[in-house]
Amino acid sequence: MSPSSADAANPAPTGVGNGPAVSRREFDALFEAVRTWGRWSPADRGAWNRVTADHVRRAAACVRTGTVVPLALPWDTRPGPGNRKPALHHMTDLGDVEAPEPSTHKDFIAADYHGKGITHLDALCHIAYRGQLYDGRTAHEVVDAAGARFGAVSTLGSLVTRGVLLDLPAVLGIHWLEPGRAVHARDIVVVERALDVTIGDGDAVLLRSGHVRRREELGAWDPDTASAGFHVDALPLLAERGIALLGGDGDSDVRPSPVDGVHSPVHALAVAAMGVPLLDNLDLEGLSAATATAGRYDFMLVVAPLNVPGGTGSPVNPAAVL
Repeated sequence: MSPSSADAANPAPTGVGNGPAVSRREFDALFEAVRTWGRWSPADRGAWNRVTADHVRRAAACVRTGTVVPLALPWDTRPGPGNRKPALHHMTDLGDVEAPEPSTHKDFIAADYHGKGITHLDALCHIAYRGQLYDGRTAHEVVDAAGARFGAVSTLGSLVTRGVLLDLPAVLGIHWLEPGRAVHARDIVVVERALDVTIGDGDAVLLRSGHVRRREELGAWDPDTASAGFHVDALPLLAERGIALLGGDGDSDVRPSPVDGVHSPVHALAVAAMGVPLLDNLDLEGLSAATATAGRYDFMLVVAPLNVPGGTGSPVNPAAVL
């Protein structure tokens, strides 16, 4: 394997599988090639340090119609193949607990959200590779039962930046990518050319595979076993472009993994090497329709995770504004 910008500059037809296979040695070399350790302060904001006031103003310039598209899945309390740990929601007050007037209604929500059922943000403390978090921090020294002392979601704060939708099914004229289909660097370039959009410094890149539509039309399946997502050869191109955030309607990784012994290689490269947080399990169907109507595939993206000290991430409802 020789993933590089040279591959991206000469797009070629891509197969439907998750390959090519990548050895652990090749993967480790790729990890070293894209890592940005020691580049920013504070280090535990990682690539979000790229986003300056100028980037926010550039994002605001993408707003033309004022159309707001929420990107989160519904809070899912139903068990299923793609939701092994359902979220919790129950009522705690039905207007009969406190004094009579005014009556109040209250509820409780909770989630083990790092799965396939809840839209969430992965903070930098969520992923370690070879025992190390981003910036070379030893995981067991900074993460314990009380939470994380480095790379927590509370350190990230909120993000407003330009978002770019890579709507590959729209370009290919299909409803969705089949589970297990890898998206390569050359695919990214094909999409950019077809949709007249270019990924730039500080951008958030969202990959639509059509996961949500496929599930609605054909039923749920186990996305841990098979899902469309990025092959590791796409990450050098995204690193060269200087992205700040990566997300999709899956969890960004193609599954099964093409890397021997690494179950989530894109997570390892993006979070632990590049310092790029991930948005998992987005609903991008509405955004696909809105961008097609607008005839443009960039927008202002607003991501506001919960302020959880020590948290490894957060459920989130990002919004795209066109």
